[in-house]
Amino acid sequence: MPGGMTETRFWLIRHAIVEENARTKIYGTMDVELCPHSLAAQVPMYQALARRLPRPARWLASPLSRTQRTAAAIFAAGYPEQALTIEPELIELAFGDWQGLPHDEITPLLRQKAHAFWLLSGEERPPGGESMADGIARLGGALERLARQHAGHDVIAVSHGGAIRAAVAHALRISADTALHLSVENISLTRLDRTPLGWRVVCVNELPGV
Repeated sequence: MPGGMTETRFWLIRHAIVEENARTKIYGTMDVELCPHSLAAQVPMYQALARRLPRPARWLASPLSRTQRTAAAIFAAGYPEQALTIEPELIELAFGDWQGLPHDEITPLLRQKAHAFWLLSGEERPPGGESMADGIARLGGALERLARQHAGHDVIAVSHGGAIRAAVAHALRISADTALHLSVENISLTRLDRTPLGWRVVCVNELPGV
């Protein structure tokens, strides 16, 4: 391969659905619980995901418990249990002072028009938080570092919807507003490969067993 580089394959999984009360608010980097009813109902999807993922692989998760519990659910569904490395840069986009607010209280606070598919535009930065553009820069740097660190390996990373959109945006070199058009559902799989020739997007928002 050019320059002696090898391919690194990233398997990005969005965490499971969070509990009902948390879903009424902007939770961002808050550490909220998963929905126990959804975890039980979606066991067949976790089993399909466990079969779909590569073995062996290196496992990463964000610092928030919902990603680590999602990984545990995949292990319980049939993937051999692995040690999880906590990767701080995989954390969700931070909403700063707006975290914990109900969704309908955000609109009066905006300085720019909201995006068609999200509460904020791609460039809007909440006070003390991150914009999607900030997230793309953060996740892009993290992916490049992790690709070098795990060169030649499969890397399974349990992360968050905003973070995965940002990762895809980095791979495709698209704008923050364009990235917000991407759908990344809970426990969906997104695959990005870092090749010697650049990034390749294999799939986005693949739902296990569907």
